[in-house]
Amino acid sequence: MAADVAGSCRLIGIDEEGTLARLKALRRTVFDPKIAEHRGRIVKNTGDGALVEFASVVDAVRCAVEVQRRMAEQNIDVPQDKRIELRIGIHVGDIIINDNDIFGDGVNIAVRLEGIAEPGGICISDDAQRQIRGKVELACVDMGMQALKNIAEPMRAWCVRFDVAVSTSMRPSAVTAQPLTVPGKPSIAVLPFINMSGDPEQDYFADGMVEDIITALSRFKALFVIARNSSFTYKGRAVDVKQVGRELGVRYVLEGSVRKAANRVRITGQLVDTATGAHLWAERFDGGLGDIFDLQDQVTESVVGAIAPAVEQAEIERAKRKPTESLDVYTLYLRGLARSYQFASRQANDEALRLFNSAIELDPDFASAYGCAAFCYVIAKFNGWISGTANEIAEVTRLAQRAVELGKDDAIALAASGQALMYVVRDLEAGAALIDRALVLNSNSAEAWYCGGWAKNWLGEPEAAIVRFARAMRLSPLDPRMSGMRVGTALAHFLLGRYDEAASWAAMALQYRPDYQPGLRIAAASNAMAGRPEQASQAVARLRQVNPALRVSTLKDVLPPYRRAEDISRYQEGLRRAGLPE
Repeated sequence: MAADVAGSCRLIGIDEEGTLARLKALRRTVFDPKIAEHRGRIVKNTGDGALVEFASVVDAVRCAVEVQRRMAEQNIDVPQDKRIELRIGIHVGDIIINDNDIFGDGVNIAVRLEGIAEPGGICISDDAQRQIRGKVELACVDMGMQALKNIAEPMRAWCVRFDVAVSTSMRPSAVTAQPLTVPGKPSIAVLPFINMSGDPEQDYFADGMVEDIITALSRFKALFVIARNSSFTYKGRAVDVKQVGRELGVRYVLEGSVRKAANRVRITGQLVDTATGAHLWAERFDGGLGDIFDLQDQVTESVVGAIAPAVEQAEIERAKRKPTESLDVYTLYLRGLARSYQFASRQANDEALRLFNSAIELDPDFASAYGCAAFCYVIAKFNGWISGTANEIAEVTRLAQRAVELGKDDAIALAASGQALMYVVRDLEAGAALIDRALVLNSNSAEAWYCGGWAKNWLGEPEAAIVRFARAMRLSPLDPRMSGMRVGTALAHFLLGRYDEAASWAAMALQYRPDYQPGLRIAAASNAMAGRPEQASQAVARLRQVNPALRVSTLKDVLPPYRRAEDISRYQEGLRRAGLPE
């Protein structure tokens, strides 16, 4: 059994002495006595957690349940932000004993299961669940296959529900439980789509689509996704999304329907905030039954690509409404994202970097925060706010390496770090490899496609860049980075000698951000090369108002190390013709 205090860094940050005193008291009055009562052996304490060995998995689970119930009692009169809540993971398997310590996969799996448990909750392995089945009167909710960090194969996991009464006649969907605690990161349940065709044969199609959507969403490490077996307990039932939110402990629900008519099929989907019942996103898809599985793939890709940004934006708005003194790590991260999307403001970018660093201080293992902090340096260099000194390069290298170490399977951390390594550190090969890895891990991430588009431009592969930017724009059509996607597409056309197309894409980018320096640069260069000196001159004039120090000779300070020297020469020549001083 692995136990750990949820959010201990945040609690210590609020009240170090008080938190440590309460931890000692709880260990003395609750944790240690319950371990002894159930014949457990505390192998070691880890400051805010413990590793415990039991001879029986039944003893381990019963002990965990009693500990969590006592902890909940202790927290009744404690404000939510000051509660000490344990997460507990339990696994049964081989261990290695050495000098009174224990090692091996059995220990590692228990620790990883603890990491995916809810605060105040218990997560057990499939092996443990099989051994307690019929021996303890507890409900277990199937969490499905879970990819555990540093564990080679995905494992099935179960959430122990000790807040419900269980009888042999109860179906999982009939269990009446207290509301679950909503996770500290965005959480979503995908409900079975309603088959409105009157044809039971279409159930397989609707169910398969939901399973695919759940699998695809699960690849986003920033999301907490309810497993299929729990979501499908609502099949065939009229549900209230607010009730679903309480029962599954999620903030968002995706629901939808499938209707077949003749040889056509219509699929609808809507994303709902379970707290307010507000619809955050809705879409309709039509297609022919002849290519029904292709249509299923298209719908899955479109839904997942739209949901991830919609959830992220909703979470950012929620974070903005939180009090500024909040020390919640994920809130700091979301506020950082909100600031970093204000690309045109140096002050906003500096504030974003500060927020990401604050999140890292509170949680040194937060991979995405490291990647986003490194990306702040990309934005700064893109806009000419930094020149890429040795100290800046060293810091970006440190942030990117840490993000990769902690987030080997985190597409956002890998993509952001890859672009930072390419653009600021000027390591094209290493950075491009990280971005490609991110796309393999999560082909639905607009962020990874966006970074991948820039990577292809810098590597001298503009045709591939156009494809990647198009994919990013399709997956996230309302993305705050849309101007950057359009500028990247403009640059790709420019490198291919398609100056009219480049000027058109640059104009679209500048519609929304008239002072965006990369947009002004490519607008000036492409119009000049297309033989439109007036438009080129206007773009350069605006560019020099925004950045009076920019010269053709200093352009290399804001451009990445293009693999092909002729690409930089072409860019410099375009700006020279547009009237930028040498």
